[in-house]
Amino acid sequence: MSTSANSPQPDGGGKHRAETQGPWAPGQEPLTRTGRMVSLKAHEILNAGSDASGQRQQGQTPLLEMKGVGITFKTGTGDVQAVADSDIRVMRGETVAIVGESGSGKSTSALAAIGLLASNGRVSSGQILFDGEDITHPSAKRLEALRGSQIGMVPQDPMSNLNPVWTIGAQVRETLKANDKPHGDADVVRALEEAGLPDAERRMKQYPHEFSGGMRQRALIAIGLSCRPQLLIADEPTSALDVTVQRQILDHLGRLTSELGTAVLLITHDLGLAAERADRVIVMQKGRVVESGPALSLLRDPQHPYTKELVAAVPSLSPDDLAASVDSAAPELIKVQNLVKEYKIRGSWGRSSAFRAVDDVSFSVRRGRTTAIVGESGSGKSTIAKMLLGLEDITSGTVTVDGHDISGFKGRQWFDYRRKVQPIFQDPYGSLDPMRSVFRCIEEPLKVHKVGDAASRRAKVHDLLDRVALPRQLGDRYPNELSGGQRQRVAIARALALDPEIVVCDEAVSALDVLVQEQVLQLLGQLQQDLGLTYLFITHDLAVVREIAHDVCVMEKGRLVETGTVDSVFENPQQEYTRRLLDAIPGKDLLEV
Repeated sequence: MSTSANSPQPDGGGKHRAETQGPWAPGQEPLTRTGRMVSLKAHEILNAGSDASGQRQQGQTPLLEMKGVGITFKTGTGDVQAVADSDIRVMRGETVAIVGESGSGKSTSALAAIGLLASNGRVSSGQILFDGEDITHPSAKRLEALRGSQIGMVPQDPMSNLNPVWTIGAQVRETLKANDKPHGDADVVRALEEAGLPDAERRMKQYPHEFSGGMRQRALIAIGLSCRPQLLIADEPTSALDVTVQRQILDHLGRLTSELGTAVLLITHDLGLAAERADRVIVMQKGRVVESGPALSLLRDPQHPYTKELVAAVPSLSPDDLAASVDSAAPELIKVQNLVKEYKIRGSWGRSSAFRAVDDVSFSVRRGRTTAIVGESGSGKSTIAKMLLGLEDITSGTVTVDGHDISGFKGRQWFDYRRKVQPIFQDPYGSLDPMRSVFRCIEEPLKVHKVGDAASRRAKVHDLLDRVALPRQLGDRYPNELSGGQRQRVAIARALALDPEIVVCDEAVSALDVLVQEQVLQLLGQLQQDLGLTYLFITHDLAVVREIAHDVCVMEKGRLVETGTVDSVFENPQQEYTRRLLDAIPGKDLLEV
């Protein structure tokens, strides 16, 4: 049950716990949930961080302090309170993480600190202090002086936050120039090199679309830190990146902010990431701070029911029971042999070459089981899924489904095949037609395949809504009126409308908060048990793989480098690349069986 931020809690566990809480008492087990324990290594790491944090806070003025802050947005139906009575404190040189679901107010609180609320938003109560100065309602001139030079920001989505028609160098230069800093080529190169961008002198002349996701994120870090701010606000800075790239980025960001003495306010929904990287953690729920304290204490002994929910929902690397129990000798349903996918790349002077995205890949998927394909971006995993769905042509090799080679399918064969194989895509916001009601979105496959009459289709849609635990009255709503988790449940219902045998889940839970992700994974596991579904699960999140899959294929640069049961690959990885992926999981050292 949720409680108010100011409600007294049993056993003295108020909103803020003692910041210098010591290690566990003799004989006390640091359990976070059944089957999970904080390792001694993690205890040492986090306790050291907590001690350092406690020393910083004695007798110091906070660099950023938000006291009883309320934030309100004006809408057509009246004012909406997004944040209420929020207390947030960041000391010099400290890293503080704010965690919570989408809509909890964590990003809104951070944006208020830098004066970047939307035009209909305002700080309606409380006080915001920066280095002792009241900046609750600063003038435009004061805000301009604060941004960049004293408070920097690394936003979430690099593609939408970098100007596509400006070079990377021009965007770094603009930041330096706006803050009256030296902005010659050497200064731009220095900023990019400090952010870990290789070959910065050449890269500064390139455009965002010529950069990988990790390189674009480094460019944003360069912009955010180029003016040596005292505070850096990092809003989900690595949420779209693979675990190995994420670790590289965060390692470098940590070194750089340490060298510069910069404090960091990290906004994230990844509890493992927060525990691994932060000195202190603040938990927000529905616009209120419900708990805060040293990362160790929150991980070991969460007090608030919501924090306990968050900790319990983090996917574990220990064996889990979400995957349906299926005989490992079940018959093959999908067989991929020597699969190749090449794309033509047009070069200069009319020359062209071929890029091999999938290179001689072979594996099989057994009926009723979940096979995960994992790897970094560009490894070829989604390309395999698209070929299985008939969305990409096969260059060579074969994909056999239930004994039929799909590479030779024509018109009607593809139409019939797609009743058997259905996708669930990554983005629950983009995969549903915004102009159709939820009912029409789910009904559409039935109408396309001429299944039943209007009455039977209505009954089928209602049954599907029941099956994915959505109230039937949501059928009259539109996708923009639903939460991300509800939209993904609608996408699952639509995928099940034609009673498929195979469901291809392409990063189907990566855009969801940890609690919603756990709910969707449990739903997928239950549906597999009830309906005997076969899943091909495309993901870069190995903790999710451990939770739901039976078998796993590891892809690197278009090639299959390792395959086996989830238990064998996770407990005894044979390839160095697989070991690197496992080692890069945020918070991996913090939780063990």
